[in-house]
Amino acid sequence: MAVSDHADLERFMEGVKKRNPGQSEFIQAVQEVAQDVFDFIEDKEEYHEAQILRRIAEPDRVVSFRVCWEDDNHNIRVQRGWRVQNNNAIGPYKGGIRFHSSVNESVLKFLAFEQTFKNSLTGLPMGGGKGGSNFNPKGKSDSEIMRFCQSFMTELYRHIGPDIDVPAGDIGVGSREIGFMFGQYKRITNRWEGVLTGKGIEYGGSKMRPEATGYGAVYFLCNMLAHKDDSIEGKTAAISGSGNVALHAAEKFRELGGKVLTLSDSDGFIHDPDGIDEDKLAWVKDLKLNRRGRISEYADEFSGAEFHEGKRPWHVDVDCALPCATQNELEEEGAKALVDNGCIAVVEGANMPTTLEGVKIFHEARILYGPGKAANAGGVAISGLEMSQNAERISWNHDRLHDMLTDLMEGIHEKCVTYGDQGDGYVDYVKGANIAGFKKVADAMLAFGVV
Repeated sequence: MAVSDHADLERFMEGVKKRNPGQSEFIQAVQEVAQDVFDFIEDKEEYHEAQILRRIAEPDRVVSFRVCWEDDNHNIRVQRGWRVQNNNAIGPYKGGIRFHSSVNESVLKFLAFEQTFKNSLTGLPMGGGKGGSNFNPKGKSDSEIMRFCQSFMTELYRHIGPDIDVPAGDIGVGSREIGFMFGQYKRITNRWEGVLTGKGIEYGGSKMRPEATGYGAVYFLCNMLAHKDDSIEGKTAAISGSGNVALHAAEKFRELGGKVLTLSDSDGFIHDPDGIDEDKLAWVKDLKLNRRGRISEYADEFSGAEFHEGKRPWHVDVDCALPCATQNELEEEGAKALVDNGCIAVVEGANMPTTLEGVKIFHEARILYGPGKAANAGGVAISGLEMSQNAERISWNHDRLHDMLTDLMEGIHEKCVTYGDQGDGYVDYVKGANIAGFKKVADAMLAFGVV
């Protein structure tokens, strides 16, 4: 039966829409998973009887709270904070904290839902959660960010713990913000424990964590290409974003013999036909991570590069595309442009960066398409290993963690092939990731009985 004609799926999605009015991002995420899972569970009555998918699509809890803080001009500011704890069937809730003006309940519910399947794919004992605030660190002083983070943690601390819920960083939350929040948690509780990941090396962080998401996405691409007896050597890439994920994806893609032509931020993208080499990439890292400047400055610094204001890089002629910025940045028009220009692989470094219409274009063109829940799972995998190191009060070296990351990404790829191989040489990585991620969580939930 075709997915579009599946009456049970349509009824299920109508219920999701009715229960979550106006939450378009969350509904999109559920739709993308449900259309694959319904075909898989069609003849598996135990999943239907226990209403497993409906239960996964309803968070265990959504905590909303007020965050008051004082700016540098002594004005009292009020933001809203959330923690969405979606599912802990296979381990403590695990997922990042996002600080950005676009954050709302729908965005965090979609991220927590996706995180449930992503964490399942890693094979590590981690459930799915996500949190954040509509606070935007951009333009704020270090003192303002510290005061906000301390106020945020003053409420959040009562909902988290190393065996309950272990947040990490996400957009707008880097090592600086994690440090401020961990310090406040320690003051309040008088406990040093692995309650946050992404910490500094000096106080319990894990080597490889900054690189893990970007490197992992490129390793997933390597596995996809190797499955087709191909490699990154000599290929070009369009990468969106210029944060931690994008910069490390660019670094690893270049190290493996490819050429990166683009990077971007919210103002637009730069196109460097000569490629972003090691020295140029080091300059961008300093610009974005230290000076916190805008990517447009790249075109002023390096001759031959162009800045395209207000645009995204998907019309550049490349072999591979790695969207590493934010959700729904790669729409139908951009997807068509990539396919028309001969792009052979799209791998998501961000969470759900491609719209459903864009995904459809990639499937119809039968190009390699690695969804975020599989391709960018390297970050949370290393976070899970940070939890293990904290629990054992040890620290593993870079080489060991690098080997573990490559093994984890290879394992995720194998799971996607197992459930996504269409039998005609084409692998539907979205379907493979959705089913593999669902099955582990679902079977754990069945083992607990209906509650």
